[in-house]
Amino acid sequence: MSLDTPREVEEQQRLVLSRARTLEATTVPVWAALGRTLREPLSAGVDIPVFDNSAMDGFAVRFADVADASPERPVRLRVVADLPAGTALDPPLGRGEAARIMTGSPVPTASDAIVPFEDTAGGLADSLGEIVVRHAPKAVGSHIRRRGEDAVSGTELLAAGGVLGPLQLSAAAAAGIVDVVVSRVPRVAVVSTGSELAAPGVPLERGRIPESNSELLTGLVSLAGAEVVLRLSVPDDGDGPARAVGEAAALGADVVVFTGGVSAGAYEPVKQTLSGSMEFTKVRMQPGKPQGFGATENGMLLFGLPGNPVSAAVSFEVFVRPALLALQGRTELHRPRIALPAAVGWRTPPGRRQYLPAAIDRTDAARWTVRPATAGGSGSHLAGGLARAEAYAVVPADVDAVEAGDLVDVMLIA
Repeated sequence: MSLDTPREVEEQQRLVLSRARTLEATTVPVWAALGRTLREPLSAGVDIPVFDNSAMDGFAVRFADVADASPERPVRLRVVADLPAGTALDPPLGRGEAARIMTGSPVPTASDAIVPFEDTAGGLADSLGEIVVRHAPKAVGSHIRRRGEDAVSGTELLAAGGVLGPLQLSAAAAAGIVDVVVSRVPRVAVVSTGSELAAPGVPLERGRIPESNSELLTGLVSLAGAEVVLRLSVPDDGDGPARAVGEAAALGADVVVFTGGVSAGAYEPVKQTLSGSMEFTKVRMQPGKPQGFGATENGMLLFGLPGNPVSAAVSFEVFVRPALLALQGRTELHRPRIALPAAVGWRTPPGRRQYLPAAIDRTDAARWTVRPATAGGSGSHLAGGLARAEAYAVVPADVDAVEAGDLVDVMLIA
């Protein structure tokens, strides 16, 4: 089915997201969960820290013994124990006694303060036997990390719907968590259409161009937490797109993303072979005006993106990426945005929201600016300029032109 009345971007997004059903959850070990989406809250299994431990290399002391220590009136203590990290010792400390202790070591029950090496006369070089304390700790508890001061067992560290990056997985490991419940990774088929496309390394005859969209989309799919299970290029004639859907289904794909073959030309294979499963429409955006979307009977999502590389990249960001995140149960579906002044002026398409590949100038840390990534603006064929793009400048449809200094909504992609 084809619709001629242009849709707003948000209307097409709502349609897409209404068909994106959250995938099943699975349990994986923490070490295998990088980039996965959390489906159950991440709760600490142990206290952080697990026990009272020293924040400094130095001496575990009784505060009362050293409270009045100063360079003029140093205090002498006898070292009765040595506590490296990992020790299980809990030595008693009597009046005038101390234990040498290293960072992270359990603090003796009898101790209530730590004196760093640098606050003694001899430091590490003279740290066994007798020590001379020249500077008193500020208070009881000085340089002691208390058990559970960061989190106690059962504390929620991360809500469901968040992505597990290195920092989150480090926190999980520190909290004694072994396994996490995450979404299954979405499986995606990437299909480029066009008889003009030449595979990498194939000599370019007249009328042929290097096929690049599958490289683009494979990377974008991966960065969205999904995996590509099928990658094809099909010509404009024949039923290649329909066969690709069958192959994708056999591989258990959740999503098929086509590029090309969705516009108004004479050779539009996606439109011609999948019109029963997909709806083809125009969206008030530039680039990316022609869009196709639908689903098979078993719920596999079908996206038809324009074939020009910039159009494909923008369409993925606006429609496909949010759907892939929704399949994973992600809380945040859209890229972060900031407002930046335009470094230069540029033209905008009449009546359509512009997504301009853009570069951010950070020369002045107090005043970042944004500019087009290429001299050609948002031309959908300017694939080379994508190499310099780290954002999209998003300009409303009712704005006739952007002038230097105007505040621009900037979607960050890098």
